[in-house]
Amino acid sequence: MLGSPIAHSLSPVLHRAAYDVLGLDWRYDAIEMDEARLPRFLAALDGTWRGLSLTMPLKRAVLPFVDDVSPTVTAVGAANTVLLGDDGKRRAENTDVPGMAAVLGEAGVSRGDAVVVLGGGATAAATVAALAQLGCDCEVVLRSPRRVEELTAVAQRSGGALRLRGWDDVSGALAAPVVVVTLPGDAAAALSPGLPDTVGLLVDVTYHPWPTSLARAWAQRGGEVVGGLELLVQQAALQVALMTGRDVAVDVLRAAGRRAPDESAV
Repeated sequence: MLGSPIAHSLSPVLHRAAYDVLGLDWRYDAIEMDEARLPRFLAALDGTWRGLSLTMPLKRAVLPFVDDVSPTVTAVGAANTVLLGDDGKRRAENTDVPGMAAVLGEAGVSRGDAVVVLGGGATAAATVAALAQLGCDCEVVLRSPRRVEELTAVAQRSGGALRLRGWDDVSGALAAPVVVVTLPGDAAAALSPGLPDTVGLLVDVTYHPWPTSLARAWAQRGGEVVGGLELLVQQAALQVALMTGRDVAVDVLRAAGRRAPDESAV
């Protein structure tokens, strides 16, 4: 797992649990990595490496250094996985998209449902693509106008469409039946006092710290809350399959994540 900051990543816990169940004598470690150091790190990898997991700020930064990209990576413009072949080729994949589709599907989200996404980064792009696959009505609330063209293109490449609204109108968006928060950490805390009296489903991609202030306030309003651990285990199970060629049950990873202290420290 590469990224920065990386100290609280749960990914090593999940992947190591998968290797134990599969009987594989493999290693999986978290390595602090920024964009400046990434090219040299990639150049030094040898034949013992099978894959890399990527978090921010590397999901887009890695793309110039791979040999091939999957259609999903092309659609969202970001990768959270790099597969290293025996021929030395690097292939970029994105398991966030099918992972998010699985999370939403298990929560009962289906075709035609109205979903609001808060945020405009790589996870928001993956969510937009997942919603397009599910056939949902998607609206994105952005803090930064510079993401408008990018997310619109993601929706179009994924076969969907979206509406956009500015952050000054975020309070009204919280009344949607489904709200997906892709903001980092507790960045949505300021929204907690302005929640409507009746709330629906909240999917918050944060797992540390958990619960977030918004998730806590949402639950107090009587709404359903799905935390970031669910997305983490879904996308990790897909990564394990890509890297090892073998499937692992999501329940195995979920249990490992829940056993980890604070669902965060590694």
